[in-house]
Amino acid sequence: MKVLIVDDSGLVRRLMRKMISDLGHEPLEAIHGKDALKQLEAHPDIGLMMLDWNMPEMNGVELLDAIKLRWDPVKRPTIIMVTTENQMEKIVQALAKGANEYIMKPFTREILIEKLSILGITNGCN
Repeated sequence: MKVLIVDDSGLVRRLMRKMISDLGHEPLEAIHGKDALKQLEAHPDIGLMMLDWNMPEMNGVELLDAIKLRWDPVKRPTIIMVTTENQMEKIVQALAKGANEYIMKPFTREILIEKLSILGITNGCN
């Protein structure tokens, strides 16, 4: 499955890319929301997006709003917010705007596997 990693930190993208690749999926990257929209247009078969909250150009919540406006719910990728934002109201806001799950940074491979399992996404190594 194609997985779009959206984060302005090169280090975070590199770590997430390694985890995604190790699980047998194909990672794609975007550095902010506007870049992510271009990737989504170019790769309509993206099945999962791992999305940071705080980014320049267009943040994660703004991207969730843009996705909600542009894509039919059935055609949208599954979205996991991956962020340092830990206030309950932020988590509720992201889920209300279309995120399917929420992971706090920093996180481990095991946490990612658990969240993917909750979403019914198996890794390519099984």
